[in-house]
Amino acid sequence: MTKSNPGHYFEDFKPGMELVHATPLTVSAGDISLYRALTGARHALYSAETFAAANGFPALPVDPLLAFHVVFGKTVPDISLNAVANLGYADGQFLKDVYPGDTLTAISEVIGIKENSNGKTGVVWVRTRGENQKGETVLSYVRWVMVNKKDPSSPALDPVVPDLPDAVHASALTVPAYDDWDDALAGSKWRYGDYEIGEKIDHVDGMTVEEAEHQIATRLYQNTAKVHFDAHAQKESRFGKRLIYGGVVISIARALSFNGLESAAQMLAINAGTHAGPLFSGDTIYAWSEVLDKATLNDTTGALRLRLVAAKNHPCTDFPLRGEDGKYAGNVILDFDYWAAIPI
Repeated sequence: MTKSNPGHYFEDFKPGMELVHATPLTVSAGDISLYRALTGARHALYSAETFAAANGFPALPVDPLLAFHVVFGKTVPDISLNAVANLGYADGQFLKDVYPGDTLTAISEVIGIKENSNGKTGVVWVRTRGENQKGETVLSYVRWVMVNKKDPSSPALDPVVPDLPDAVHASALTVPAYDDWDDALAGSKWRYGDYEIGEKIDHVDGMTVEEAEHQIATRLYQNTAKVHFDAHAQKESRFGKRLIYGGVVISIARALSFNGLESAAQMLAINAGTHAGPLFSGDTIYAWSEVLDKATLNDTTGALRLRLVAAKNHPCTDFPLRGEDGKYAGNVILDFDYWAAIPI
């Protein structure tokens, strides 16, 4: 019997199966700096300890997306080592702030399976929670991933497709209270009342993704998925080369959204997400956002429900999303729906 881990294949997953993922990770201030260097993230709340302290945080907090990627990375050896692609996200909530020195552990439950019609792959749904060293759940989300079968002739279990909400309700959001938000230091005078439902914002800037940056980012999260690391094996894949991890796309698009959403710094929930197309080394990411909804959370803070769309090698002045056939336009690589806090 081999002592190495070949990863789970589709037929290994069963609804109700719980997976406690290996290698807890203690997040450090160095991780924060490296994340900033790799993504271009520049929201003041996650850049300046003084700014965070003025708004009620006991230390410089970890960007929720960095915590998400760390927890996600823990799950890869057990869930998506043999994945074809990560397909989407839903029902994600950031429940507690994470700070340098916190140790994150990931636990997942299989909540759905469905074999694809080709008989070679299937879709697996999992709900993952990230816990800190106190056993507190800091974040939770659902994702679904297309996984190869080890034996295409093996029979599949009856399909179980989970019923997921369209969005996290605003009443379920963990509410921050911004005590002393400084518009000048945040980078914008625009606050909650200045954004309208249906408003679209072209974030203008583009960022080219290089192979080395992607590799460092994926290693930072300890994400070992073969489609991102093994260039030799990926020569035989449908693209003939490695894919850039979709989390890199999310984080860069989110960093680009600073230009126009400077004060919408704190991500509170992930409502939905689709990796609409692949990204490769040398491609340039552009992004735009649409305000889908608004909610007042308390006297100092509101929330914007935002649709973040990323396109590759295509500036977003025309807000690309779908073609005439109703499918995602060829340059669209991400369609991401989330709640973000913003001062009133």
